[in-house]
Amino acid sequence: MGHDVHVLTTSVDGPSDSNVPYDRPVDLDGVSVHYARSRHLRRLYWSGELAAHCRAMVGDFDAIHLHSVFLYPTWKGARCAAAAHVPYVLSPRGMLDRRLIRARSAFPKLAWINLIERRNLSRSSAIHVTSQEEQRALEDLGLALAPTIIIPNGVDPPLPPREEAVSPDIGAVVAAGFQVLAFGRIHWKKALDRLLRALVYIPNARLVIAGNDEEGEAAKLQAIAESCGVSDRVHFIVRHVTGADKEALFAGARVLALPSFSENFGNVVAEAMIRELPVVVTAHVGAAEIVAESGAGEVADGDPSAFGATILKILNSDPLRSRMAAAGADYARAHLAWGSIAKRFIELYGVIGDARQIVRPRNARLSTVN
Repeated sequence: MGHDVHVLTTSVDGPSDSNVPYDRPVDLDGVSVHYARSRHLRRLYWSGELAAHCRAMVGDFDAIHLHSVFLYPTWKGARCAAAAHVPYVLSPRGMLDRRLIRARSAFPKLAWINLIERRNLSRSSAIHVTSQEEQRALEDLGLALAPTIIIPNGVDPPLPPREEAVSPDIGAVVAAGFQVLAFGRIHWKKALDRLLRALVYIPNARLVIAGNDEEGEAAKLQAIAESCGVSDRVHFIVRHVTGADKEALFAGARVLALPSFSENFGNVVAEAMIRELPVVVTAHVGAAEIVAESGAGEVADGDPSAFGATILKILNSDPLRSRMAAAGADYARAHLAWGSIAKRFIELYGVIGDARQIVRPRNARLSTVN
């Protein structure tokens, strides 16, 4: 859309580093990405190189967009932007939720909020959240310290059919047949134990749980499936799934389920909608509001019997599934396509830049730090 966009980030890629140059930006689809090493305190993404880039670059931009909290790049980006008098937007990305903070590392996170994040938020020109659920969580902590703007995550359209082969494990699952799909990170906050217990109330339905498992959650879920007597109807694909494999799973499912107890948005919901797959979510999934508004599925109680009954109702009605599929796809194409989302962000950057009279519709400069 004519803007000059730069990304400043580290090269941290799990326990290792991405194979990227550090002496020059990398052009990715017209976006200049500047990488910096994180040599120490990698869990915080601490980087002296990133700090130096920030100090040198920030003053050249019309707006800064900071992503995530509890990390060094956001702290340094906020300080550099304030020092250069450049307005910035801060996106907490779902991390400022009392339930998540209580569940993991509560004391250090609360200390970080009071010492660092509260000031970052209060000095921002706007706080960006992806849903009303994320805004409620922010207000619950007393951290809505600047104007709060809701802009959902965008979604890519499904890949066109290609000759790329489906992996044998995915092909076998699809050939065997299944009805319910849980797709994405296998993580405790997804509350997939609810879904396993709900399967008891969905006779004969088969469930596929697919995604990365960074904390050994899959083994716990397999034990729960055994205890519930549904293990013969559950298949785990514990790895990153993309490309033709991903499309095959979405095409093979009849319902996508996301029973999370905390989710600032839930990208997989939008991915299912644009692929004409009905969804069932809990009210604590941020995207629940667009599910309800669009008619793309149902917002169900997290109780396993209620969640299972909702899925069963959809599975038992071809007309209902067809209506939900069409409604979800229409909504996603109209409101969640990246072109629509980009326009909303451009409006936001324009608003925060008005005070300096610097954001120009066709040639503004934007830097994001994450």
